[in-house]
Amino acid sequence: MESHEGDLRSEIKDDAMVRAIQDDYRQVELGPATRALLDFAVKMTTRPTEMRRDDVAALRDAGFADADILDAAHTIGYFNYANRVMDALGIEPEPDMRYRPQESFT
Repeated sequence: MESHEGDLRSEIKDDAMVRAIQDDYRQVELGPATRALLDFAVKMTTRPTEMRRDDVAALRDAGFADADILDAAHTIGYFNYANRVMDALGIEPEPDMRYRPQESFT
């Protein structure tokens, strides 16, 4: 999440919420569609062999169209691939990608 913190901040605009999402999104009050997508991403990342049709059905139930689900799976898969390659090569995020408090958004 470090390298995309700026994107998260631009969407959320609340330092405490950004930090809470980074720490554990499951402890943050999020909409059902966001929660379903994050759950899908975590499972696809950490337990890909356990993915089932029910995981896709949960996204449909949350309001995602099949094209959105396909886009999400491709994006999640690509970042998993890229992160594994960078980890294998010992590539560290740039220093400015690390969490640091920003000016308040209020």
